Amino acid sequence: MRRKLTIGTKLYLSVLSLFLLFAVAFMVFQQYREKQYKVDTLNLKLQDYNNQMHEALSSSTKTNRKTWLNNYLKRHPIRDLRVTVINSQGQVLYDNVNPNIRNMGNHAQRPEVQQALNRGSGSAVDRNSTTMGGQEYFYSATYFPHDKYVIRSALPYNMDLAKNLQTDQHYLWFALAIMFLLIVVLYRFIHRLGSNITKLNEFAAKADHDGKLEADELVNFSNDELGETAERIVKLYLKLQRTQQEQDVLKRQLTQNAAHELKTPVASIQGYLETILENPKVNESTRLLFLQRCYAQSKRLTSLLSDMSMLNRMDDGAQMLSIEEVDVAELIQTVEKESQWTLQQRSMTMICNIPKNIIVHGNRSLLYSIFRNLTDNAMAYAGVGKHISLSAYKKDDVWQFTFSDNGVGVAPEHLPRLFERFYRVDKGRSRKMGGTGLGLAIVKNAVIVHGGTICVSLNPSGGLKFDFTLKP
Repeated sequence: MRRKLTIGTKLYLSVLSLFLLFAVAFMVFQQYREKQYKVDTLNLKLQDYNNQMHEALSSSTKTNRKTWLNNYLKRHPIRDLRVTVINSQGQVLYDNVNPNIRNMGNHAQRPEVQQALNRGSGSAVDRNSTTMGGQEYFYSATYFPHDKYVIRSALPYNMDLAKNLQTDQHYLWFALAIMFLLIVVLYRFIHRLGSNITKLNEFAAKADHDGKLEADELVNFSNDELGETAERIVKLYLKLQRTQQEQDVLKRQLTQNAAHELKTPVASIQGYLETILENPKVNESTRLLFLQRCYAQSKRLTSLLSDMSMLNRMDDGAQMLSIEEVDVAELIQTVEKESQWTLQQRSMTMICNIPKNIIVHGNRSLLYSIFRNLTDNAMAYAGVGKHISLSAYKKDDVWQFTFSDNGVGVAPEHLPRLFERFYRVDKGRSRKMGGTGLGLAIVKNAVIVHGGTICVSLNPSGGLKFDFTLKP
């Protein structure tokens, strides 16, 4: 079976290929540039020689031109230098290497001569000389329009000249050394990068296979940005895993608590109904009392199921809730009106010190449940003759609410657990008051759904104080 390449190997080979391609292209370009520079330098040297030769030739006459040129070449010798004088029609007038100029062909089509006639100077590299038996020369030609002739100097393209025009080998070795060093550095970098990706991939595969991982299975990544990012991903996964486990525990506890809470009213209803069925001759007042108790227990069941349904909606699909502009001040007035009868029965007063038109973008039902459950909780447990106060103000674009009562309160050790589902300070008293043990849990979840925070503390004047926020 063919072994699959790792992402690190693929990345290294890809980057290495691009790097080598760039390095080779740069070295070839640099070699060409250096060679061209040396060619241009040699051409300038020969062009200068041509100009000096023209100055010497200008003082001679046509009859002794050949003698002058021969004498000049003897006085200013350049090894293996070939000098040719060509008129504007391409006819050779002088050549120091080949004295039989009559047998030499017309040079008008020679590239260096054409360049000189058109631009004033020209050169040609590695062109085979047809007149010198295939000898290769480097040609440099200069045109003098006043005298209408071209002076062309040439050096044989032998080993010495080729070596002179060759690029510096030290540069090549230096470039190769640098390239090797960069390849090593690149390998180390890509290896670390690929190692992190491979470890993360292995972790993902293990997580997908096993489903659950322990904290001690955390992979050690390299100390760089990618390693830190990969480590954050792994820690985030473990955190989500722990959160999921906690939610599973909470759901199991909720199921168990719900079963326990449902068992009591169901058993009561069943008991009352069995008594009625088994004793058909029971008097009418007792029958009516049992039916009233069954009805009360059924209302408790309905309330319990309603609260559980609301909590499940917030847990499973808070983002699916309908959102609208809600006038919270109007909601509070509605809660206050609905609670008037109970408040009068318990000789309690409710003081609302809130501004008008408190607009919050949220779910009307959940916002209503916040104030309704806080009010019901205070009315149930604060005590007779107490008062409830509610105030609100806006701070830093957030609505700050304070809901308090001056009732009996609770012991300080109960405060951290008041928002837990089915938690009761006095279980017997709570059931007697008809509570489900979910009211404050609903309040907390509803506040969180609306981007707020909530905390509970003991009111200095007695009772409890709830401080919470709601985003507009």
